[in-house]
Amino acid sequence: MMIQSQVYKAVCALAVLTSLGGAAMAQDTATPPTAVPSPVGVAIELNALQDQAGACRLSFMAQNKAQIAIETAVYEAVLFDRAGEVMLLTLFDFRELPAGRPRVRQFDVAGLACADLGRVLINGASQCQSSGDGDLCEAGLGLSSRTEVELLG
Repeated sequence: MMIQSQVYKAVCALAVLTSLGGAAMAQDTATPPTAVPSPVGVAIELNALQDQAGACRLSFMAQNKAQIAIETAVYEAVLFDRAGEVMLLTLFDFRELPAGRPRVRQFDVAGLACADLGRVLINGASQCQSSGDGDLCEAGLGLSSRTEVELLG
């Protein structure tokens, strides 16, 4: 009787494994899930603010997520105070942004205390040069901030 019980358990286990194998096989023949597209464009993060002898230093981390290097990336930026009023319209020259590699760029804004800065608007690319798509600097532009100052575009 004990041998019959063990045989019965083995047959049941084999049946369960066989049915699971069939389900796994059915999944293998099904349409594969759609691949998530890899991010493209430029990601810019406002990483830090630091007062520097009568100026506010804005540190950005920029990464070109495309497969094509950007030789020149200049963005028009609008700086707002904490009340939401425009303080300054300027250009930030991020220079070259190699494909897939992060770069830190710093800009000193004279006459500005960092505590007075409320938000930064990236108004668009003033200049963008690459060997590929001319819209590379703006298409898929991702903006974020690690500071209390909002970065938007």
